Amino acid sequence: MKARGLYIDSFIPPDRLGDAYVHENIARVRGAAAYAIRAGAKIVSLGGFSSILIEGNFDHLPERHDTVFTTGNTLTVGFIVQGIKKMCAVEDRKLGRSTLLIVGATGDVGSGCARCLAPFVRRVLISARNVGRLRRLAAELESHGVKVEIATDLRRFSAEANIVICAASLAAPSLLLGRIAPRALICDAGYPKNLSPGAQMPGTTVFFGGLGQIIGGLRFTPDFHGILNRHPFPDVVHGCLLEGMALALEGRFEPFSQGRGFITPERVAEIETIAGRHGIHLAPLYNADGPVEDGLGCHTNVFLQAA
Repeated sequence: MKARGLYIDSFIPPDRLGDAYVHENIARVRGAAAYAIRAGAKIVSLGGFSSILIEGNFDHLPERHDTVFTTGNTLTVGFIVQGIKKMCAVEDRKLGRSTLLIVGATGDVGSGCARCLAPFVRRVLISARNVGRLRRLAAELESHGVKVEIATDLRRFSAEANIVICAASLAAPSLLLGRIAPRALICDAGYPKNLSPGAQMPGTTVFFGGLGQIIGGLRFTPDFHGILNRHPFPDVVHGCLLEGMALALEGRFEPFSQGRGFITPERVAEIETIAGRHGIHLAPLYNADGPVEDGLGCHTNVFLQAA
């Protein structure tokens, strides 16, 4: 099975990702979406910062006829959760004895990770800037018997967690976790990356989450591999973009991921099955120092570099 598509860049410079440029950036995303519609795309994955800007409010996008949009966040959550479970197996950790901290927990990806992993861990700590949203997510998780604590100040939590997922909506890598538990497992799932290039976390295991690999191959015309695909392994792509590819290969042209609060374990399992059917699987795990699987380079004691 093959699918043909276009990669359309909204061209948002890193120094213009802040709140002051939201309206300007939404206009750029609208322009890219309009181009996709004119090109006759049946399905469009917003991906990365574009989906953060839209936050599921597809009314921001141009009028469309036969084109549907997905944020792509459900498959991203699937790959993050798979990565956490894989690293626990690699390092012989017991997920059921772990305390999980999710930074950016009230966003679409963060809340999806919370729903998927909460039943498997001992304790859940959720952190975000909006306390009202934190309370609502905590109440949802607690209704399923999960032990949850909330905080807007990371300093209260970082030393307690031994598994951390960073999924905050940041304009640039700037997150400093502060004092961190020994041998903590940290998944940086942000796009842009969350962890500051100067973050020092001796003895921790850091990996970049939410990435998948196309086993059947990916070809660009012209060849974008050196520009778009800056990963140490071939045909690795962010899960948000892969969701649209998987749905196209499946012939399911539908808004699978629509915005904050709809990602459930059942939906994650469904999109993982669809992706797997078409040779799209969790990418080999790595960080700025290289691969982190099979005991190679698992423990870092160096500065993280911006990806």
